[in-house]
Amino acid sequence: MFEAVGFLAMKLGVIPSDFSYAGLKDKKAVTYQAMVVRKVTPERLKNIEKEIEKKRMNVFNIRSVDDSLRLGQLKGNHFDIIIRNLRNQINDSRNLKDRILEAIENVKNKGFVNYYGPQRFGMGRKVHTDQIGLALLRSEMVEAVKLFLTPEDLDDPVNRAKKYFLQTEDAKGTLSLMPEFKVRERALLESLHRFGMTEEGCIQAWFSFPHSMRIFYVHAYSSKIWNEAVSYRLATYGSRVVEGDLVCLGEDVDDERFPNSKVHLVTEEEESANTYAIHQVVLPVLGYNIQYPKNKVGQWYQEILSRDGLQTCSFKVPTLKLNAPGCYRQILKCPYNVSYQLMEEHGTDVKLEGSHTDEATLSLLISFDLDASCYATVCLREIMKHDL
Repeated sequence: MFEAVGFLAMKLGVIPSDFSYAGLKDKKAVTYQAMVVRKVTPERLKNIEKEIEKKRMNVFNIRSVDDSLRLGQLKGNHFDIIIRNLRNQINDSRNLKDRILEAIENVKNKGFVNYYGPQRFGMGRKVHTDQIGLALLRSEMVEAVKLFLTPEDLDDPVNRAKKYFLQTEDAKGTLSLMPEFKVRERALLESLHRFGMTEEGCIQAWFSFPHSMRIFYVHAYSSKIWNEAVSYRLATYGSRVVEGDLVCLGEDVDDERFPNSKVHLVTEEEESANTYAIHQVVLPVLGYNIQYPKNKVGQWYQEILSRDGLQTCSFKVPTLKLNAPGCYRQILKCPYNVSYQLMEEHGTDVKLEGSHTDEATLSLLISFDLDASCYATVCLREIMKHDL
């Protein structure tokens, strides 16, 4: 997505931070989203449509609007997913079609643990986005730049360029090696060439990224801790709602704008009376405007902040103009508008009952909606009981 924005910015003669959007899209998917770009007329955008198509992108519904978009300003996402070559896991002798239907209905009715998906952290990478976020929160700007430019164990032009930089800190020489399509890396290196690899130079380099990208790394760290917190919460208390838990008193939880006034601390009496259900329990996503649970989970948060050297962290990085107020996230979520269809590999529909087919050739087309900031990969993992 960032490469797409970088390409559009270059063709339109604007900078990437002139683009605004409500959410980040997965790299390995066909995705659609609304975007707003400042200082560009619909006509100018229409004039470069053919060049855009050469990059395997389409821009449509082009029109003038009054306001920019901002992260979190979306209701949710719709997913259409095909899972091919389905088979039972080892030691499962049940009918495959029955197993699939049972698994889908189970998640539809009971929900799934609302983890942030692995793509938020950079799957399979040596350095994950949350590590960069932690360095930024500690105001370790040089370390954050080095983490961003850490190469993978691959011998390709991008990783050769990164390796050269870490060995030499020669930003100009690295630029000559870094492929044109690596928009973020090149922007950072151009800034480092201009300002130097000092603390101040690295601060300036981070400003070569739009605000939405800088804050993304901080959010990645908060997301990683939230994932660990929800695992600890469920391992410690299970599906019981206990004294000191935080629950949501509203009907809907909007991750980005959920006020403290709707968060309630469960009392001993309410635990005894089973006043609340597990789907109402929320956990804080780290920031400066949140409260913590008043039980073992709250103690756990403090121990983690201490472990990571953030005991006194305000979740503000003034030098980078970053503020993370935090929010609350439900520990369980359900997909909705779920529909599904079993198909043969070559596309012929399979009746769910009656007609027999070779199970090894089964594919599943599944469609569902999720609230904003929920991950289809996590929902699928729960349905399949298998890492994707």
